[in-house]
Amino acid sequence: MTFTVFLFHLHFKNQMETVTMSTPDIAEVDQFRCRVDEIFQKVDKLEKKVNEVEQFYLNANKKKKSSSKGNSIREEQDKGRHVPSIKKQQQDASQRESAAAKRMQELMRQFGTILRQISQHKWAWPFMQPVDVKGLGLHDYYKVIEKPMDLGTIKNQMEAKDGTGYKNVRAICADVRLVFDNAMKYNEEGSDVHLMAKTLLEKFEEKWQLLLPKVTEEEKIREEEEAEAQLNMQLVREASHAKKVQAISNELYEVDTHLEQLRETVVQKCRKMSTKDKRNLGAAIARLSTEDLNKALEIIAQSNPGLQAMAEEVEIDIDAQSESTLWRLNFFVKDVFEGCDKSTAGNKKKKRKKEICDAIAQTVKKKSKKPSS
Repeated sequence: MTFTVFLFHLHFKNQMETVTMSTPDIAEVDQFRCRVDEIFQKVDKLEKKVNEVEQFYLNANKKKKSSSKGNSIREEQDKGRHVPSIKKQQQDASQRESAAAKRMQELMRQFGTILRQISQHKWAWPFMQPVDVKGLGLHDYYKVIEKPMDLGTIKNQMEAKDGTGYKNVRAICADVRLVFDNAMKYNEEGSDVHLMAKTLLEKFEEKWQLLLPKVTEEEKIREEEEAEAQLNMQLVREASHAKKVQAISNELYEVDTHLEQLRETVVQKCRKMSTKDKRNLGAAIARLSTEDLNKALEIIAQSNPGLQAMAEEVEIDIDAQSESTLWRLNFFVKDVFEGCDKSTAGNKKKKRKKEICDAIAQTVKKKSKKPSS
């Protein structure tokens, strides 16, 4: 669309040169220029919207490709899925978090029972408070132990109400293990503290294995809920962008319509093509490549519905064409050969010109398919 507008702007300037420039015509040209500038502003806004939507779908496709193959089955199941509203998703998320918090609270309570049982063991006393490094003269303690931990600190953190406490049971389990691992790491094997730590760790692991299935089940539930929430949010985003695409499509069609109206008005203002002009035009058409010739035939077919533009052999009667069609062909051919001449200056300019020609061909093709009123 941007290329089409750009090309029209070039045509507009060229076509105005062929109009007899009386005072009223000059005023009309200025009016046309204002309308074209308005269209350019609309196109700039549309281009930003298109880039935004395009980036969204590019990112979405990357995520789909990076996901596992098992997700393809789920994607098929979700094609007819109802898309919940943002408000409904927020309500569901709030309910999920509330239910998950209650379940986690129950797991914490059960883990607290385990911790209490370990803390009440007769050999637990060395591990109830932080190690008195200074009092015991353990000058190398912090060089050996990276993260000190004790059962009293774990208990306090489990009971914290300021939001600094544990978020899940596995984190508590890791710290309990750390208490005994630190003791066994710093104290030599065979020492009393090493033996006490090893014994308590074994008892803790026995009790932890009884709670672990419930922890695993909760983690699975949270994972599924999170996947469900992400899927719903993705569906909402896709639905939102689908609406944007439809709106952009409508705006593009509106811009196309305005462009066509302006183009028709400008072409009608062109002077009548002379016999010499027609002869030169015919010779130029004969030099077109097969691809560009097909585009030229599509322009002719727009005002000649009976013409089979894709036939193997097509006879073109230049004299039988309307002034509007002749000038359209003239501008198209001129652009083609100007593009060819400029291609020697660099491949980049050639590519851009080709894209512009492709864009105008698509616009003409769409107009030719539109049913007449």
